[in-house]
Amino acid sequence: MPEITTRLVELISSKVCHDLISPVGAISNGVEILEEMGADDDVTALISFSATQANAKLKTLRMAYGLGGSDESIKIEDIHKTFDDFISGDNRVSQNWSPSMTLSFETRKGFPKLLMCALMLVGESLPKGGKVEVKPHDENTIVIIGRGENATFRQGYVDALAQSTDVENLDPKLIHPYITGLFAQQYGFEITPDECGDSFISLRLKQASVS
Repeated sequence: MPEITTRLVELISSKVCHDLISPVGAISNGVEILEEMGADDDVTALISFSATQANAKLKTLRMAYGLGGSDESIKIEDIHKTFDDFISGDNRVSQNWSPSMTLSFETRKGFPKLLMCALMLVGESLPKGGKVEVKPHDENTIVIIGRGENATFRQGYVDALAQSTDVENLDPKLIHPYITGLFAQQYGFEITPDECGDSFISLRLKQASVS
């Protein structure tokens, strides 16, 4: 896919998320007014929870797909917090890694986007829930690990990630690994399945060296 097309994906994602953030925030403000008026607690709690989750998903998707997610100034702590909010809604997946971990390399443009995409991909691959971990590995490399019952990459994920799937054969379930692979190519990263075992999967995210 040409660079201009990848950029268009980022721009339209940024616009959609930006346009939706404000009305979702307005819902939260409306809930506060309802609470002050003495509205039913169960009703306001449900609306508030849904608005919070919508806001968390928008922020996560904006980082993963939007143009701003490529900014190398985004801290790992911010990525950790954003993903934590994203997965907190159903209490199915949790994180077990330190956002203050020390990397053996200086991250560059595109790293926040690719890490978020990898976290989402691994989280989606834990059908019965589990834990997601991030560990420094060899030079310029980190590993994103998923541990949980029946952990496995869905059918077609690996091929889509490797860009081996024809665009005409993509469906909504495969678009995330496919676009993740595109972003990796665009920003000079390699993202590949690593070790897999019983209730264990992992992705290797490598930042290509600059010659």
